[in-house]
Amino acid sequence: MSPDIILVLTSLLVMIILFVTEIIRVDVVALLVLILLPMFGLIEKEQVFSGFSSNAVISIIAVMILGYGVDQSGIMNRLIKFIFFIAGKSDRRLFGVISLMIGAVSAFMQNIGVIALFLPALIKITKHKGISPSRFFMPMGFAAILGGTISMIGSSPLILLNDLMEHGGLQKFSLFSVTPIGLTLLFTGTGFFLLFGKYVLPSRPLEDIVTKHQQELIASWSLPKTLFELVVSNDSPLIGKTRESVKLKEHYGLNLIAMVEKDEIRYAPWRQASFSAGQKLGIFGSKENVERLASDYHLQVSKYVTTFDDLQKDAIAGFAEVIVKPHSSIIGKTLREVSLRKTFGVEPLVLLNSGIEARSGFSDKTLKSGDIILVYGHWKYIKNLSIDKNFIVVTPIGSAETKSSKEIIASICFLCSIVMAISGVYLPIALFTGALGMILFGVIGVDDAYKAIDWQIIFLLAGLIPLGLAMKQTGAAELIAYNIMNLLEGKHIIIILLVIASLTTVFTLFLSNVAATILLVPLVIDMGKIIDVDPRYLALLVGVCASNSFLLPTHQVNALLIVPGKYRNLDYLKAGGIMTMIFLCITVCIIYFCYLSS
Repeated sequence: MSPDIILVLTSLLVMIILFVTEIIRVDVVALLVLILLPMFGLIEKEQVFSGFSSNAVISIIAVMILGYGVDQSGIMNRLIKFIFFIAGKSDRRLFGVISLMIGAVSAFMQNIGVIALFLPALIKITKHKGISPSRFFMPMGFAAILGGTISMIGSSPLILLNDLMEHGGLQKFSLFSVTPIGLTLLFTGTGFFLLFGKYVLPSRPLEDIVTKHQQELIASWSLPKTLFELVVSNDSPLIGKTRESVKLKEHYGLNLIAMVEKDEIRYAPWRQASFSAGQKLGIFGSKENVERLASDYHLQVSKYVTTFDDLQKDAIAGFAEVIVKPHSSIIGKTLREVSLRKTFGVEPLVLLNSGIEARSGFSDKTLKSGDIILVYGHWKYIKNLSIDKNFIVVTPIGSAETKSSKEIIASICFLCSIVMAISGVYLPIALFTGALGMILFGVIGVDDAYKAIDWQIIFLLAGLIPLGLAMKQTGAAELIAYNIMNLLEGKHIIIILLVIASLTTVFTLFLSNVAATILLVPLVIDMGKIIDVDPRYLALLVGVCASNSFLLPTHQVNALLIVPGKYRNLDYLKAGGIMTMIFLCITVCIIYFCYLSS
């Protein structure tokens, strides 16, 4: 064994230990390996950063932009309604429906594209249903991987397999030759998580930065957490009066944050807005004060009383701390003169003026540099406030409403990418075509596209790819494969199948699944001819098991989900370890009993 091979295998072992123990964050581990490989002379300097231009990394960048565009367009809202219609109220049925839906789509589409399509919907569903994302995302990712084994075009290894078969002088497989294996894997995987998911999956809340800051604002400023909906009755004395004349804040300690009239919502109606019969009023404040207002003005308190946690499910509005900039043009003016409601559409709740807090009667106070105004409003209005030269918004701003007018354009861009990929166009080009289309046609802005990229995932994958190159170039992978194949001579066919399946699985974790397929298929074809076993099905075993990537987040799909699901490597080892064993047992049994023993 050469020194280079020893160094590569040592680097691999150290990486696995760091992954499992999580002493260092996974993306930092990947970068550490990336830097050590050229220092040891295991790869050329030109290859060090080749991972950043690899198909996998470029495709994931495009997928992130596509997914963000799809989410912003509002397409996912329609998909979510359809899923809820089919699944009903049962969380278990919802889980099963989505898993099978993802698996079915993955049969004819690259699994990374499927996750790109469904991930925005999954995030919204978990938030709406109050389900822990870590209980939901990993099984959906596994379903996408398993679904890729249903047809011969569902994953890159199976697409490549037929080319390798042809080069080896063997008959190619038909489109659905692998379907019995794929369907069994998908149904078994879905059933496993339905029955045992709560025992093998972590339960961690999704850390929503916006929601977290909103909760901190409520706690630190003692803000109201309940939104009451009141309806102006036909005989209400409120009709015809203006907001200013009623003095809701001064007399009742209430904040009117929205008026709804004929399905038109006006956020933070200004002081001259008048009340009319049939209006719905959204009011923040205490229950006692709301009931007093309702009694005085004959208002109907709607049964829809919404807490802050419920409001965050939609996340279309929120609180924000706004600071008056030094040297701004509004210094010396009052809030009445600035007219926050009329100009910006936000409701001022509290004013911290020269260190003195005021919750009412502050409309005529003179603003000074550094004053803090706490406001509530729709995120799109708060975003407008953040770009005004007179203010600094120090609160993270949530997503504004989706661009429903861009649904058709976003759908066309996404479908074009998928059709191009299926028709054989180079995958990164196909995906980036759709991503660029979304930017050019205004579905998302250029800055938003950059923000949509999760660089932790990019560095994780890009850092690991050179390790696969080092294993190939030093001959470490080939040496391992040949030695194991030689040891199999004379063994029972079941043992041979299990070892081939396990070897493919291990190689797939650290090489790309395509590289593992290219390396092992010719070896098993030759072995099949020597031991008098149909080599086509040994090759099929390799093609299927090249998708058995559940143990570590090194597969594109797993890497894409590790951040939104807040997963650790041990989570994949626990749930993915069991899934790996299920995958191996099912695949080997079907290959043996259905194809080789008949």
